[in-house]
Amino acid sequence: MNTHIYVNLPVKNLDRSKMFYTALGFAINQKFTNRYSVCVIISEHIYAMLLLESYYQQFYPGKSIIDAKKTSGVGLCISLPSRHAVDELAEKAKNTGGNVYQVPLMQEMSKTDYAYGLSIEDLDGHVWEPMWMDEQKMPSASDH
Repeated sequence: MNTHIYVNLPVKNLDRSKMFYTALGFAINQKFTNRYSVCVIISEHIYAMLLLESYYQQFYPGKSIIDAKKTSGVGLCISLPSRHAVDELAEKAKNTGGNVYQVPLMQEMSKTDYAYGLSIEDLDGHVWEPMWMDEQKMPSASDH
């Protein structure tokens, strides 16, 4: 049996969020999509479940939903095949209403020949970190 990861994310507007993620190039799994949620296929074993806030709340009763535009609860790093793919995804996010930036740690890493990454906020402020790494060129852990 393969292990799959379903990342549940609360969203304010399901249609806008679906449009954002499909504009980034991700497909939708209709089997797990309804009027309360959209299942975004990130990879063969990773899915983002975009859940209307009222529906999301039913999974976590008694807990507040954070405002991801103001509070960081989780960073979601996603590997991509090249630097170009990172920039391409960031451009799509920016053109679709997302926010793109590079934190100082990523800036330093991106100066190397083995890693490159950015941070992208979706329409609700959830942070995704598209990143490319060449593990063959990475220094060993003892080198840094």
